[in-house]
Amino acid sequence: MFEIAIALGLFIALTTLVYAHVGFANIMASYRMWFQDGYWVNCNVVEAIAWIAKAAVIIPGLVWQKEIWQLHIITLVTSALLIWVSERKLLPTMVAFNTLWIGLSSVVIARNVL
Repeated sequence: MFEIAIALGLFIALTTLVYAHVGFANIMASYRMWFQDGYWVNCNVVEAIAWIAKAAVIIPGLVWQKEIWQLHIITLVTSALLIWVSERKLLPTMVAFNTLWIGLSSVVIARNVL
């Protein structure tokens, strides 16, 4: 229980600090973009699915030390798709991260299938 309290306190403190620096109004405007017409286009849909899939892989591993290796099939596909569809936002960090994730997913899938 102590770890949960520390983690929650750290989460709240750090998030509040960053949000205050960026500006709560700017943060809220960013979140409101999800509900604007025209936001859910090809790249943003793939990006959302990719982040959800990665969170589904990471969270059980970090919190409960459980690996759901089958989810790496989804992250493999979404990481490749994200690089492919994001021609407008082709940032080097995004390309490198998703390239590394393709490698990670490939290793996990091969380890569990073979």
